Amino acid sequence: MDARLVLLPGDGIGPEVVDQAQRVLQAIASRFGHAFHYECRPMGGNAIDSHGTPLPDETLGACRQSAAVLLGAVGGPKWDDPHAKTRPEAGLLAIRKELGLFANLRPIKPSPWLLSASPLRSEIISGTDILFVRELTGGLYFGASGRRPHASGEEAYSTMTYNTGEVERVVRVAAEAARKRRGRLTMVDKANVLEASRLWRAVSARLMAAEFPEVKYDVVLVDSMAMHLISRPRDFDVVVTENMFGDILTDEGSMLTGSMGLLPSASLGSSGPGLYEPIHGSAPDIAGQGVANPLAAILAASMLLRHSLHLETEAESIETAVDNVLSAGFRTRDIAAGGPSLGTIEMGTRVIEALAR
Repeated sequence: MDARLVLLPGDGIGPEVVDQAQRVLQAIASRFGHAFHYECRPMGGNAIDSHGTPLPDETLGACRQSAAVLLGAVGGPKWDDPHAKTRPEAGLLAIRKELGLFANLRPIKPSPWLLSASPLRSEIISGTDILFVRELTGGLYFGASGRRPHASGEEAYSTMTYNTGEVERVVRVAAEAARKRRGRLTMVDKANVLEASRLWRAVSARLMAAEFPEVKYDVVLVDSMAMHLISRPRDFDVVVTENMFGDILTDEGSMLTGSMGLLPSASLGSSGPGLYEPIHGSAPDIAGQGVANPLAAILAASMLLRHSLHLETEAESIETAVDNVLSAGFRTRDIAAGGPSLGTIEMGTRVIEALAR
């Protein structure tokens, strides 16, 4: 395998965790005889500082020419001015739209070695294995929005818009994943209130009956799902939902694992490069201290190998190495529960050592 990868370290702890993910990818390349070529590009707040935009044209062009993209995190207090012309997060929305990344995959599978790290009781979360598939380029985040005069001052509006094709393509991704897993798909909506959700429900039911009759399919309202996710998470296999609902539910689901520092994600389209990233954000309060947990970024690299480079054995080897490191008792500060902890680089080194074994 000879592959060109674009690295977008971003802001905050992004460069620190991407460095460790790159080290692990290099260890994989050496072990399995691959050649990975890296190109580092600005995105987010750092790109605003250097180029005046969170997603420079050169960065987008490099991403389009790559086999896959690994992102750290974007944003921070420096760029939080509500009156600013642009914000780092605008770069995320833009790259998803420009690369056609309509399906976001977020696996939530608590490690048996870290059940005590979750605020939920271990008997509730033990055995949980959920794959969230979130629609990523439609809904409120991309619909018409703005402000207009109102008798009281101003009125703000955001519009949730979906069409049949947008629903079909992401539900199809989720159903295909369910067929390869435990054969169950749950669609989350708010069809008792929202017209967009009623379209989701109708299109999904028709698609599942026509193309995936062997997959057990059900529907749950988003407010009920928020409760079920912390009361009976083992009951779910693959969950598909629209953009904003998926954003909220997956962050809630991160607490099943005990830390956002453990969860990767993959954003995929019909063709072209996928975008891989940890879900934890830029964590500016700990940036530069060398204590950030790199495991989510490392596991994002594993997803990159699986979904973009189709290197399943290599992906599994990273996941096994991470599991072995955790089973051996090594922890970063966020999951150490006040006990001994490793720094960012030290944890990356432990994973590389586990790969060598």
